Amino acid sequence: MNDSLNFQNRRHFLQDSAWGFGSLALTALLDHEVKSNGPTKQLELQSPNSDRTQILHHPPKAKRVVQLFMAGAASHIDLWDHKPELIKRHGQPSDFGEKVEAFQNGLGPWMQSPFKFQRYGQSGKMISEAVADLGDCVDDIAFIHNMTGKTGVHSQATYLQSTGFQRPGFPGMGSWISYALGSMNENLPTFVVLPDHRGFASNGPKNWGSAFLPTSSQGTTIFPQRKRPIDDLFPSRGSFSGSAQQDGLKLLEQLNQQYSDQRPGDDRLAARIRTYELAARMQLSAPEALDLSKEPRHILAMYGLDKMGAQYPDEINPPEEAEYFGRKCLIARRLLERGVRFVQIWSGNDNSFPRRNWDSHEDLKREHGPLARGMAKGASALIKDLKQRGLLDDTIVLWTTEFGRMPSTQGNSGRDHNPHVFTNWLCGGGIRGGITHGQSDEWGFKPIDRKNPTQVYDVHATILHLLGLNHLKLTVRNNGIDRRLTDVHGNVINELLA
Repeated sequence: MNDSLNFQNRRHFLQDSAWGFGSLALTALLDHEVKSNGPTKQLELQSPNSDRTQILHHPPKAKRVVQLFMAGAASHIDLWDHKPELIKRHGQPSDFGEKVEAFQNGLGPWMQSPFKFQRYGQSGKMISEAVADLGDCVDDIAFIHNMTGKTGVHSQATYLQSTGFQRPGFPGMGSWISYALGSMNENLPTFVVLPDHRGFASNGPKNWGSAFLPTSSQGTTIFPQRKRPIDDLFPSRGSFSGSAQQDGLKLLEQLNQQYSDQRPGDDRLAARIRTYELAARMQLSAPEALDLSKEPRHILAMYGLDKMGAQYPDEINPPEEAEYFGRKCLIARRLLERGVRFVQIWSGNDNSFPRRNWDSHEDLKREHGPLARGMAKGASALIKDLKQRGLLDDTIVLWTTEFGRMPSTQGNSGRDHNPHVFTNWLCGGGIRGGITHGQSDEWGFKPIDRKNPTQVYDVHATILHLLGLNHLKLTVRNNGIDRRLTDVHGNVINELLA
C-alpha cells in the first residue's frame, strides 16, 4: 500500500468511525508515572514529540493539583479582602490620589461591600458572608492579597492566569504538569477540565491546550451534568455491535502498523495509538469515576447535592449554583483519588447576560451572591473531604480569577475591572495554612507595596516547586526559544511553604 492510499484510508476510517476516537486522540493524556530518584537527580525532558519524562528535580510535597477558576473576575474586596475604609467612605466621591483609567465607566463613588465580613478560625481571618462556608477552612488556607496582572481584558488576563502568557499559543499549567510528571493511573487522563455547565469561559479550550507540548498533555473536558459527560467515548446506541467494533479496531491496528513501519523513528503515531488505548480503557474507568450513586448521603449533602435534579427559577440562585459547582468538586475528588494529576474546575461562562459569570458590572450583590455561595459550599466540601481522606496533604488546591474589581462604583451597584490587585489562595500539598501573604492598599485598588507585588509567575513557580519541579529547568525549545510556564519571571513564594 503506498503512502497516499494508506493515509487516505486511515483518514477516512477515522472520519467515518462512529466511535469518535479521532477527537479522543486530541484529549486523552499521558499514561507514564514518574518515579523520583532523590534530590540530586534532574528532570530529563525529551523532545516535544515524546510524552515521557523521567526524574524530578527535588523531592515533592504534592502529587496533584485542583484549580478553581472564577471566570469573569471575582471581586477580592467582596469575598476575601476586608476594607473598613470603604465602609467609612461609602458613597463619597472616589479619589485614588492618581490618574485612573477605567475599563468602562467604573469611577463612581466609593462602594462598601454589600456583604458583611466576620472573623473565622484560629487565624481570625475576615471573610465575607457570601463565602461563609469556607470559614471552617481558613486555617488551612494561605491568602495572597497582592496579586497583580497586566491587563483588564478578560481573554488576555485569563490566558495569563492559565498559561503564563497573555496571548494564545502556549500550554496551560495543567499541560506543563502533565508533560513533566505523567499519569498516576493508566486508565484515566492526566489532566481533566470541568467547565461551567453553561459553556466555556473566555478563550475556551485554548486555556487548557497543549500548544507546542505533545497533544497528549492537553486537558480532557468532562461535563458531569450532561447525559454524555465525555464526547464520543461510546458509540451511539444501536449503531453497531460489539464484534463490529472489535473488527474495526483490528483493522485500525493493521493500518497504523503499516504506517508506522514505513516511518521508523517517527513516534507521533505511537503517541496517538496510546491515546486510543487510553480511550478504550476509559470506557470502563470513566463511568465508574463519574458515578455518584454510591456516595453516602451525608457526602452528597456536604457538596450541596442532596436535591439533585430540582427545578430552579430562571434567575441566578444559590441552590442551583451549589449543585452544579458541588457536583464538579465531588467529581474532582473522585478523579484525584483515582490518580488524575491535575483537575481544573471553572465557574462562570463567557459574556452571558443576565450574568452567569463573575463579571459584575451591573449588580454585584445579585450576581456575586449566588455564585459565591455555590462556589464556597463546593470548595469547602472538597477541602474537608480531601482532608478527611488524607489526600489534602499531597494535593494543592488553588483558587484564582483573572483580575479583581474596583473599589469604586459602576452604575448604581456594580464594579468595573481592576487588574492592579486581586486575591488568590492556596491550601494543602505543602502550603502553610492560616496565613496571609501580601496586602492591598486601604481601598483594595493596588498592592500596598507596589514595588513587590505577587504575580501569576510566582504562584506557578511555587506550585511547580511543591510538585518537585524547578520552574527554571522545566523548559521546552520552541521556535528557537526555551519556553517555560513562567516565561522569564517567577520566584517561589517561600513564605507560603509549610
